Amino acid sequence: MTQILFQNAAVLDAENGTLLADRSVLVENARIVEVDAANAVRAADARTVDVRGRVLMPGLIDCHVHVTAATANFAETSEWSPFYLGAHARILLGAMLHRGFTTVRDVGGGDFGLARAVDEGLIDGPRLIFGGKALSQTGGHGDGRSRGRTAVEPGYSYTNGTALCDGVPEVRRAVREEIKRGAHHIKLMLSGGVASPTDRVDSTQFSLDEIRAAVEEAEAANIYVLGHAYTSRAVNRGLECGVRTIEHANLMDASSPPLFLKHGAFYVPTLVTYSALAEHGLESGLPRVSYEKISDVRDAGLHALELADQAGLQIAYGTDLLGAMHRFQSREFTIRAAVQPPASIIRSATVTGARLLRMDGQVGTIQPGAYADLLIVNGNPLEDIGVLADPESHLQLVMKAGQVYRDKLA
Repeated sequence: MTQILFQNAAVLDAENGTLLADRSVLVENARIVEVDAANAVRAADARTVDVRGRVLMPGLIDCHVHVTAATANFAETSEWSPFYLGAHARILLGAMLHRGFTTVRDVGGGDFGLARAVDEGLIDGPRLIFGGKALSQTGGHGDGRSRGRTAVEPGYSYTNGTALCDGVPEVRRAVREEIKRGAHHIKLMLSGGVASPTDRVDSTQFSLDEIRAAVEEAEAANIYVLGHAYTSRAVNRGLECGVRTIEHANLMDASSPPLFLKHGAFYVPTLVTYSALAEHGLESGLPRVSYEKISDVRDAGLHALELADQAGLQIAYGTDLLGAMHRFQSREFTIRAAVQPPASIIRSATVTGARLLRMDGQVGTIQPGAYADLLIVNGNPLEDIGVLADPESHLQLVMKAGQVYRDKLA
């Protein structure tokens, strides 16, 4: 049994957006076992960590990552060896953890093998909640073929993050394949996107019957469907069919927030990826045809977030970064600050993310019974969200499930 006692801590209550002064937090193995006033917790054999003058907060949750997106050129990675791609994924996962992200949801690319490697300690990384391959219609956001290519290589390639399916029977089979491989969720491409070569961003994709079939199959397995969508036309079709989380939605209008509320759905903006792609996309391998789509969605993102925030939607934290641009993962905090107060942004990256993942009380919180996913931060992020945007300067300790992965306290 390993015990660690954090003393004299200002504990960040992410749910309420407050600091609880002079607290002690006792960790035993992978879990938090006690949170109380500074002098009320006793553990004679525990290693003690004095947090005085700093903030102890829950580990962060990123609900939209691609842990195998080692380059912005998906056509290139689809032909890589899975061993080579896994080596890249190890580096990306380790860097996420060192930025303070202790849980991530992969929405296209990550699989049961990477999740098992993290769980068994073969790879240092956040807890990996994965969905396997994202599903796309032919010519949709997950179809990486150029206009002149017609062939689709048969079989299952672990280095291609998407699978093509058309018609209700093919959609059902594709969903069942991902469920068989252990998927925690299913991703559908409900609209066009930036990184796909042949579709329009403002298109809708999959028929209503196909979307409903995917939702029915996912719910039968007690998991859910998330949807990539940009316009309200695409967003609303997904919500009405039972899609539980909507990603991006930069071009949505006022018709969408009431539907989110009606269906209890979550919204996952990914604003940082558009600024990163605009600044570094070409040098990171993004094809020119995709680069030219960025302006269609970049400037509208903050307006969509403002609509969602004012309507009181459940908003989670997401980044959707590719290749070398993963290093900007924490910049999402400061981008959202143009619209939201720090407490709301922190809530999105902790307790709201936990609810989305159906891991309430397990991650994104400091309470007895939760995983010991803890960060020590030099500075108060409730006053200055920039503290979280610059982990290299302000993040002094990262613990995931009771194990320390970053320690700059000495």
